[in-house]
Amino acid sequence: MLLNKLNDTNKNISYPIQKSSSIQVPSGSGMLMLKIYRDVLPRVRKYLKFRKNEAEQIPNHELRKQALLSIETKAFHCEGGSIYGLLAKEEIEQTIRFIVAYQTISDYLDNLCDRSTSQDPEDFRTLHQACLDALTPNAECINYYQFRQEQDDGGYLIKLVKTCQNVLKRLPSYQIVAPYLYELADYYCNLQVHKHVKVEERVPRLKAWFEEHRHKIPQMKWYEFSACTGSTLGIFCLIAYASDPNCSKELAIKVKNSYFPWVQGLHILLDYFIDQEEDRMGGDLNFCTYYNSEQEIAERFIYFLKEADKAVSQLPDKNFHRMINRALLGVYLADKKVNEQINVRKTARQILRSSGGSALFFLWNGLIMARIRYQQIFV
Repeated sequence: MLLNKLNDTNKNISYPIQKSSSIQVPSGSGMLMLKIYRDVLPRVRKYLKFRKNEAEQIPNHELRKQALLSIETKAFHCEGGSIYGLLAKEEIEQTIRFIVAYQTISDYLDNLCDRSTSQDPEDFRTLHQACLDALTPNAECINYYQFRQEQDDGGYLIKLVKTCQNVLKRLPSYQIVAPYLYELADYYCNLQVHKHVKVEERVPRLKAWFEEHRHKIPQMKWYEFSACTGSTLGIFCLIAYASDPNCSKELAIKVKNSYFPWVQGLHILLDYFIDQEEDRMGGDLNFCTYYNSEQEIAERFIYFLKEADKAVSQLPDKNFHRMINRALLGVYLADKKVNEQINVRKTARQILRSSGGSALFFLWNGLIMARIRYQQIFV
């Protein structure tokens, strides 16, 4: 009934793109949502429609299928990531152009690996070289499909990589943030390799990888560390701040250390939390299954939220970043998959009760955004 009401309320809504020169970083939750609807979603919708049209032209059936599925089922990844475009102010257009392209690469490759005809780590590493090349303005693209059966994507992946490169070429503080972009992307690419190999090799590889890095991170479990590496939010935040020619190395370090591990960990743990049944059916690795109980999940998520708030308190626009932490809760826990899983629904309520009223505000808006997404992006 609630979704029907939202459908009636929002079926005729459209949000004109605001001129970049008037965009400021919001400091309140109401203003943030207004700017998301007005300044972010129309741009995301525009670029996703363009990417969907390109995906429809992919010659190979399997590659075309996974490209379209990644856009149609994971559009909210681009929507959420593109909120960081607000930090770029006058450069919001190019920042969102980058974010949509980069996130589309990530989601497309994740689909290829999840539903892969291969379990070859060399294949997964070569595919994800695209994520590193996309962060390197003058990198030469390779045949990212060279170790798999499916080959002909009609240039789809290379076009995405070059879109990212072209944005970075005009980014005034790219050289300042580049080392931290690579560090976060390297974590991400290694995770994608380790978690998609043969089932019996996944956990041993991930545990060994965790042991290599545990001295550099706060105390946590191997599956929590893996979750922290699986987010692109730190990359997007760095890109947004790098649109300012006065971005400093000190700020870049603070952003990287704030987002990794806590904000990124909160992000990806929520992603796995709502996908538990889907992953069980698909035989995919899900980090939430390694917790001992639903109560432990709730306690650790609340702990990650508190640590994420503490971490971003050192950043400029700290209120914005704290709102993002709660928006993550709202957007993910508004997903229809939550209500389809009894244990997940009960745990989600406990997490929301402990996270303050603003998370409930974002939950409501998450429901609205979901309705707008399917009416205006894919119709």
